[in-house]
Amino acid sequence: QVQLVESGGGLVQPGGSLRLSCTASGLAFNYYTIGWFRQAPGKEREGVSCISHSDGSTYYADSVKGRFTISRDNGKKTVYLQMNSLKPEDTAVYYCATDGGCGYYSGSFYSYLEVWGQGTLVTVSS
Repeated sequence: QVQLVESGGGLVQPGGSLRLSCTASGLAFNYYTIGWFRQAPGKEREGVSCISHSDGSTYYADSVKGRFTISRDNGKKTVYLQMNSLKPEDTAVYYCATDGGCGYYSGSFYSYLEVWGQGTLVTVSS
């Protein structure tokens, strides 16, 4: 059974940083693309970033490009999301997900991933 466990969320002031982690079990991690989504209260789910399994290519939504960095450690079966220059509008529950794909289409980020973690809350507030 595939399981994804997120950690690292919390309360941070605007302009601050957080690093989220997503640790996987029950799958051949090296062969799976992993992505991050977020959902703010009252808003639709938004794809944030993903990292491919094949060559480690990374993809970002425009809203986080230049501020967030996704990376993976296959030996630890973990994907990280380093979030810098955080803004109040980054407040959301962040989920990692796998089993699917992602990329850019006509310059816009897209992702379709089927297996989800339970989420971790990020609150950006002074």
